[in-house]
Amino acid sequence: MTAPTADQPSSGATARTGGHPQRWLILGVICLAQLTVLLDNTVLSVAIPSLTTELDASTADIQWMINAYSLVQSGLLLTAGNMADRYGRKKLLALGLALFGIGSLCAGLAQSSGQLIAARAGMGIGGALLMTTTLAVVMQIFDESERVKAIALWATVGSLGFVCGPLVGGFILEHYWWGAIFLINIPVALIGLAAVIKLVPESKNPQGDKPDLMGALLSTIGMSSVVFAIISGPEHGWFSAQVGISALVGVVFLGAFALYELRIPYPMLDMHFFQNPKFIGAVSGSLLVVFGMGGSLFLLTQHLQFVLGYEPLEAGLRMAPLALTVVALNVTGIGPKFLMKLGVPKTVLLGMTVVALGLASIALLGGGTDGSYWGMLLGLVLFGIGLAVAQPAMANAIMSAIPAEKAGVGAGINGTLAEFGNGLGVAVLGAVLNARFAALVAVTASSLPAALAAAKTAGERAEIQDAFASGLQTSQLVGAIAVFLGGLLAAALLRRAELAVPAAVPAQGEAVEPDKAGKTDDAAPTAS
Repeated sequence: MTAPTADQPSSGATARTGGHPQRWLILGVICLAQLTVLLDNTVLSVAIPSLTTELDASTADIQWMINAYSLVQSGLLLTAGNMADRYGRKKLLALGLALFGIGSLCAGLAQSSGQLIAARAGMGIGGALLMTTTLAVVMQIFDESERVKAIALWATVGSLGFVCGPLVGGFILEHYWWGAIFLINIPVALIGLAAVIKLVPESKNPQGDKPDLMGALLSTIGMSSVVFAIISGPEHGWFSAQVGISALVGVVFLGAFALYELRIPYPMLDMHFFQNPKFIGAVSGSLLVVFGMGGSLFLLTQHLQFVLGYEPLEAGLRMAPLALTVVALNVTGIGPKFLMKLGVPKTVLLGMTVVALGLASIALLGGGTDGSYWGMLLGLVLFGIGLAVAQPAMANAIMSAIPAEKAGVGAGINGTLAEFGNGLGVAVLGAVLNARFAALVAVTASSLPAALAAAKTAGERAEIQDAFASGLQTSQLVGAIAVFLGGLLAAALLRRAELAVPAAVPAQGEAVEPDKAGKTDDAAPTAS
């Protein structure tokens, strides 16, 4: 990149005057690709009976079919973000769509459990590239005046994907065979690939940092091991050798990764980001919001089916108000307006407080066995309002706390938080529920469905359902307290960051307008 003359505007100045002329169309393409990836995180759950019958899959096979995707994806998020910054976000976005489409084709045509597990792992690689490049591209093509609204729409897709996966999967399985839940991804991937090649401008780190191969290796092993421990905990026990060894390996490798990154001139993840209270505040808030959402929704789906007696598709429909609330507030621009009016700290605190109220409402009004859904509905709507307010503010805070040339890594951090938060929510709130459940009823079954199946009388079945409902209430209250305290912590750190930085200094990570050649330089040039 050549240095501009003194009378040429800097990229920061350009960013304030406009964005890419086709930015909203590009955002639509990005959101479509993102939705496909997120749907695949949950869509497989409704196909388990079909896979068990048609592929003769064992319980272990089913678990690996589900986990291979998330395990590979979460392990590669930081590496994928770093690659996107170095080699070009458009290139990696296109590669991610291609790999995801090829993996979907292989999964849909799989003839054995092993083939499907391998295909799911390949889809995880494509998913990691898509999860990091989509948000990074949003940061590049929108200027600061529109970026919050764009991120809000991007974040809305996350809520849609989480809730709509079982609905889409249930609809497809009612009309087609199980492979169709993967083959439907292929036209979406092809349309997305063509649109990315034609519309999305290329952008990358103009400094050309050297590849951090050792950092990539250490982070991938560390992240994968920790996520594997979280995934394995509920089945094998948190104090089992398998979980303990995996967690220990993850901690050791992530510790080695942090030490290594501090010692090299071109780190994949600059550890000095963690000295920035704005970054820490946004990270802590984002982690705990997803913690509450992941753990709560995982347990609520079981409550709806096994306690209140709804079919899987009916249960999915009753979870939909959460996503619909997020969509309504963000599409209409109401959610982002809170950030514009209140500022980041107050917006995060408000949003996380409402999320906590939603969890408390579910616990106190919607967690019983009387068949009432209205208390749960109130909690889900409050939850959706809180997410619509808090999530865009935290994602924007994370990305703006990181230099623009590291936008891919920032998106990788954001995606990693979602994976960790969801896994921790399921693990911790699930453990709280199980402890309460075990204290109320003596059963040897490893799960609620198994306990209900083993019940010999209607009285025993009712006792088991009551115990699960009590455990659900306790777990939701624990989640509410954790989210609320996290909101206080995040708001305090974000406020401290605001007081430490003069208002006249623009935030880091501002997007820049692509030049006429369709390329973007991330670093603001200085006048010569």
